Amino acid sequence: MTDHLIETFADGVATLTMNRPEARNALTGEMQAALSEAMPRLAADAKVRAVVITGAGGDVKGFAAQADSRGSGGGGEFNLEQRAIGLRQASEVCRWLHEMPKPTLAVIPGPAAGAGLSIALACDLRIAAEHAKLTTAFSKVGLAGDYGGSYFLTQLVGAAKARELYFTADVITGREALALGIVNKAVPGDELAQVAGDYARYLAGLPTVAIGYMKRNLNLAQVATLGAVLDQEATHMVRTMMTQDHASAARSFVEKAKPVFHGR
Repeated sequence: MTDHLIETFADGVATLTMNRPEARNALTGEMQAALSEAMPRLAADAKVRAVVITGAGGDVKGFAAQADSRGSGGGGEFNLEQRAIGLRQASEVCRWLHEMPKPTLAVIPGPAAGAGLSIALACDLRIAAEHAKLTTAFSKVGLAGDYGGSYFLTQLVGAAKARELYFTADVITGREALALGIVNKAVPGDELAQVAGDYARYLAGLPTVAIGYMKRNLNLAQVATLGAVLDQEATHMVRTMMTQDHASAARSFVEKAKPVFHGR
């Protein structure tokens, strides 16, 4: 791993920390490459039962900012197609966060802007410090937006509010984001690490196979007909009936005991 992205693992939780606090964790090519390498690997690793993504530097330096654009303008030959292809490949990170068959959690201690916000929105769940600042940011610098933010924000708040937040690039707090349904929890900054750690461990203790199928069902429900969702739900329900976690939970129910899931 690069110093720009720190990876740790404990209690079934893989944590990726974007680590450029001196630049508000703005995305670099090095960081993007490390994220692109980590996502499919963590998705396939059975030991990893939840993935957390966060930023170094606490409430001041925050979660992550838009990609670092220093040196990108002016000189040199501009190739639109090559740049678009490169950006599209980098944004696969968000597809992995959205689709990998295990829960993903964004922990937002401070500012999340542009592509950084898009990465947070790609996760299944988000916890923010109450006073963290969130903004789409793109319109402030004459950009259209990337990393799937327009897709995820529209799903979370609806078309009209998503347009407002994109057009105006208004800055909202974690508490306001909670009221809008953009984050799932907003807590005091000094409690964020403990709350997020406890929640990540809880997510890692869920029946991982079933969670993966739930994600597929819920993602399909955003774009498909009821009939297609019912078809997929039936298949996935039967498959989860065959898991060790389901068998263990059924025994625990009979024994009036709390089930312990192993992600199998």
